[in-house]
Amino acid sequence: MKFLDQAKIYIRAGDGGAGAVSFRREKFLEFGGPDGGDGGKGGDVVIECVEGLNTLIDYRYQQHFKGKTGMHGMGRNRHGFNGDDAVLKVPVGTQVYDEDEETLLADLTEVGQRVVLLKGGNGGFGNAHFKSSTNRAPRRANPGQEGQEMWIWLRLKLIADAGLVGLPNAGKSTFLAKVSAAKPKIADYPFTTLTPGLGVVSIDARTFVLADIPGLIEGASEGAGLGDRFLGHVERCRVLVHLVDGTQEDVAEAYHVIRNELEAYGAELEDKPEILCLNKCDALSEEEREEKRKALVKASRRKKVHLISGVSGEGVDKVLHLVADEIAAANAVEKKAAEEPEEGWRP
Repeated sequence: MKFLDQAKIYIRAGDGGAGAVSFRREKFLEFGGPDGGDGGKGGDVVIECVEGLNTLIDYRYQQHFKGKTGMHGMGRNRHGFNGDDAVLKVPVGTQVYDEDEETLLADLTEVGQRVVLLKGGNGGFGNAHFKSSTNRAPRRANPGQEGQEMWIWLRLKLIADAGLVGLPNAGKSTFLAKVSAAKPKIADYPFTTLTPGLGVVSIDARTFVLADIPGLIEGASEGAGLGDRFLGHVERCRVLVHLVDGTQEDVAEAYHVIRNELEAYGAELEDKPEILCLNKCDALSEEEREEKRKALVKASRRKKVHLISGVSGEGVDKVLHLVADEIAAANAVEKKAAEEPEEGWRP
């Protein structure tokens, strides 16, 4: 199935039904009076977060969604049926933006979340509504209100606890396949991964979701290579696992390229906790390992560098423990912040 993480669609709420003009006429009822019913309400446009979806591909083939028009009122004081809602079903992590692509309308992060984007028009009043002591036979009724309409953007940002970043061919897909049941495409050429992938990792009875982000190159923030469009999928991550290919000549330059692109993208990605790994160490001699480890330590301003191999599994478990610890620490901080009373609150 093709991966699609953004889509532009048109939505319109249903119009309200018109009120009816009707009079009660029966043979032995001299003063029947008006009995026109009200029109039904138009259908809303609702967006709902559901299980079982991981892409917005459904919105590539259908871009227009409209709520149903409410039924018109009828005689004998019969109220028209309300129009059916138009329900947009989206995967967890979907954000809804206005047409300007800047105004956030909704952020769906939990299954079952429902947000009403547009409300349907109210139904019009029938002539029974206008009867008064001075107007016993009103011959007027209201039309239904028109529904609202707009264009919106849907953007999917994967819900992952940790994200893999690095240059193309840094071994991210191999690492993901090693630590989870995911089966990403693996080959010996750049840009093997064209769309983000997810895998569930289990370590010491703890589990977390790991996202594999397609490789970045220098100038990605300006559209080079695949660009930085997929970096949005690591905005929600607690920690970044930065893989550097140990078999390339200049590991320091490889590190700086990724860090520069993270800073250029923004969204505080450069401030997220980072676990730095020198990958493919199974292909290096002891001298090469130490030389490149020191170069990476210097380039990263004295960060700890972990020597790993996604092929042999060397050092992988240690990195997974560190990732799980970072996620647990971040969750604890978030939980504590949620439990603290707001500033100015007094018991």
